[in-house]
Amino acid sequence: MSTIAFIGLGIMGSPMAVHLQRAGHQVQGFNRTPAKADRLREAGGTACQSIADAVRGAQVIALMLPDSPDVEEVLLGADGVLANAEPDSLIIDFSTIRPDVSRNLAQLAVARGLRMIDAPVSGGQAGAENATLSIMVGGATDDVASAADILSVVGKTVVHVGGPGAGQTVKAANQLIVAGNIQVLAEAIALLKAHDVPLEQALDALAGGLAGSTVLTQKRENMIRGTFEPGFRIALHHKDLGIVTDTARAMGVVTPVGSLLASLMASAVANGDGGCDHSALLRGVERLNGRIPDPC
Repeated sequence: MSTIAFIGLGIMGSPMAVHLQRAGHQVQGFNRTPAKADRLREAGGTACQSIADAVRGAQVIALMLPDSPDVEEVLLGADGVLANAEPDSLIIDFSTIRPDVSRNLAQLAVARGLRMIDAPVSGGQAGAENATLSIMVGGATDDVASAADILSVVGKTVVHVGGPGAGQTVKAANQLIVAGNIQVLAEAIALLKAHDVPLEQALDALAGGLAGSTVLTQKRENMIRGTFEPGFRIALHHKDLGIVTDTARAMGVVTPVGSLLASLMASAVANGDGGCDHSALLRGVERLNGRIPDPC
């Protein structure tokens, strides 16, 4: 069992840290909003007052942060991980960030005598709560192998997809596919509603055929009821589609549907839906069809 510093205890990070604590690891958590460490503390973990305190004595440092600048600040700041981590510590970055940033940070970590892998996750809040996340891992083979026991606690599907940054590239592809699924599900629901077809029965039929998907299964109730409590916020998916378009452009890859999805997600943010679950793309479809949706 390891001493694990877990930095970032939000919707995803908090349940992941709790699972690790309950699995027998000693978890030392830090979050800029101290109250978000309450669940970890109740599970027997330690709430720390700074990043430096959290990483002190830790063999493993896990990050679950919103965006590339947040990860850079936590790793590179004066009170950050690279300045305070124990030699040969393993950094596991569960955040979703730019692949190029991930590769650069891994190089900086190695230069400081540390190891780092990128391990972005898919599955949303439900996956984090149920420890059923899909984890796309990039990094050196030995480093990934040394993280196996920890990754298996929080994820159901763990796949080593390549070297540093590869996990982030696969996550970008994941976010492109998920956004496309949510958008076309929203459009299908708008079509069904316009024809007064009972949604529950219609979606049951669709789920049993080729149109069935995890997105349909997990997001249908949000769309039927029009309730969009965030499991994964539109603002974060908007950020992720920016990673998709930037990464595609950097490699000369044309993603026409991805560009459209990025625009639709940006429209949702501009219309005040950034704090809603990404299934609230349905609200954008409603706007396009002349209906002003109720507040999210």
